[in-house]
Amino acid sequence: MARMISLEHVVQALALKDFDSVAALRLMAPVPRGWQRREFPPNEAAVMILILSADDGALHTVLTLRTAGLRGHSGQVSFPGGRRDPQDENLTATALRETCEEIGVCGGKLSVLGQFPRFYIPASHHNVSPIIARYEGAPEFAPNPDEVAEVFSVRLEDLLQARFKCVERRRLRGVDVRVPYYYFAGHKVWGATAMLLSELEGRLRQVLPQAALQE
Repeated sequence: MARMISLEHVVQALALKDFDSVAALRLMAPVPRGWQRREFPPNEAAVMILILSADDGALHTVLTLRTAGLRGHSGQVSFPGGRRDPQDENLTATALRETCEEIGVCGGKLSVLGQFPRFYIPASHHNVSPIIARYEGAPEFAPNPDEVAEVFSVRLEDLLQARFKCVERRRLRGVDVRVPYYYFAGHKVWGATAMLLSELEGRLRQVLPQAALQE
């Protein structure tokens, strides 16, 4: 597929007013997905969907491989992000702080474009707010070795390619689960991260020219 996704497409995708986020998330959600725990309120968290231009001239988004020793979601692929701290002014501030702490991309050349609707993650009992930002130039990643084992990026065009999507069965917490995933850079991207990529993909599909989607 030719390079075709521009920053303007991303901005248009974020501005869609009647987009069905729930349906888009569901396309890459594990089934069964789990249930919401009600004994105490969910924690608030935010992730950063960082958009940048890579050496190949295409727009990419940035993912991290979490270290094996982390308490939650260890060894999984995720967006930079984490739980809101008391000093964070809002959830955008949370996403910016966590991105700086985890991969060394801080302030300056980052410009926030918008956000997706908040959604709930049963496994960690978090409400997550996805923040989308653009980075001007080529960032020099400085991953925090305590949290991040690897930083890599994914071409936005590759989200549209069926060859990067797979499904497998897993035994999770004693339950047989159907797990859709993207396969990028030698990693299986599943769970909440895959669901957010699915929302980004779905939004882009609605604003891209139909002819481009058929390439």
